[in-house]
Amino acid sequence: MISRTLKPAVTRLITPVASFALRIGVTANAVTWIGAVGVVISALFFYPRGEFFLGTAIIFVFALSDLFDGTMARISKVGASKWGSFLDSTIDRVTDSSILIGIAIYLISNNDSLSTVVIIALVSGLLVPYIRAKAEMYQIECTGGIAERTERLMISMSAIALDGLGLPYVLAGGVWLLAILGCVTVVQRMIIVKRALA
Repeated sequence: MISRTLKPAVTRLITPVASFALRIGVTANAVTWIGAVGVVISALFFYPRGEFFLGTAIIFVFALSDLFDGTMARISKVGASKWGSFLDSTIDRVTDSSILIGIAIYLISNNDSLSTVVIIALVSGLLVPYIRAKAEMYQIECTGGIAERTERLMISMSAIALDGLGLPYVLAGGVWLLAILGCVTVVQRMIIVKRALA
């Protein structure tokens, strides 16, 4: 998966910045909240107005917080906490959903039937981490699937930004791909759990 391939290199790159933030008193949880509020407000302000490229550019800046908070938690004196991990995973669901909700609002207001596909992508995107969390209650590792969070986020934001630049059909293609990959990943993870419990 893309996230597993790039994560070590990205971590090495941002560690000095994360260390500096900790030295000046910024906490990992504060970074999580700042990024989350920025993403949600931007998605629900720009996307319903059809300002896709500008909205995505601003969201991208706030979304960088997701790279820093985990690194900051790991290298801090107190280390990563259970609360911090819970907060981060919960915030991820909120921010990812806000992006698709913003697009859905725009499409619904324009009577675009693509809004139905966006809702399918939204629901499947919520089910993927839910299945993992439920599986872990049974001590089952369930991180597989064709498209994890990083891949789905890259697809959605790329499609939205390119549509904002005027490329035809890219939003529809991206949303359909997102919905299909999300549903396939849900099925894959359900199979993983079923086999583990069999």
